[in-house]
Amino acid sequence: MPNSQAHAEDPQTSNKPHRQPIAPQDATVLVVEDNVSNFVLIARMLGYMGIHCEWKTSGYEVVEYADTLPRLDLILMDIRLPYEDGYEALSKIRSSPSLKDTLVVAVTAEASVEQMNKAKAAGFDGFLGKPLDPDRFPDQIRRILANEAVWEM
Repeated sequence: MPNSQAHAEDPQTSNKPHRQPIAPQDATVLVVEDNVSNFVLIARMLGYMGIHCEWKTSGYEVVEYADTLPRLDLILMDIRLPYEDGYEALSKIRSSPSLKDTLVVAVTAEASVEQMNKAKAAGFDGFLGKPLDPDRFPDQIRRILANEAVWEM
């Protein structure tokens, strides 16, 4: 049975709930990024797609802030953040009952196979290496919102 083998090989698909695809114009995205220029670029690209985004500059604020939002579909999380890095913030998100199933994608300048494997092992739902490519980013986000695993440098 090839389908069972495909799921057995990918632990990310076996322990994640099935999510309905989300149309970009219906999505709410939280960008966790401490660099203002990087946030502005991401916000512009998301805005061009009709996606509403919120912004936090550090990982330690994420859970408390996300709990105040009426809806949250995706978190784009920088790995290197002040006070608490993306891995620590992801751990808190995964332990929060209201956020544990939220898509969280690592977005980092430390784009290497080693970092990608570390992010996958930590439980991120995807990986986007910086600098982000404005030509590829909209398609990457559409695919993520359609529940496709995107792991790209």
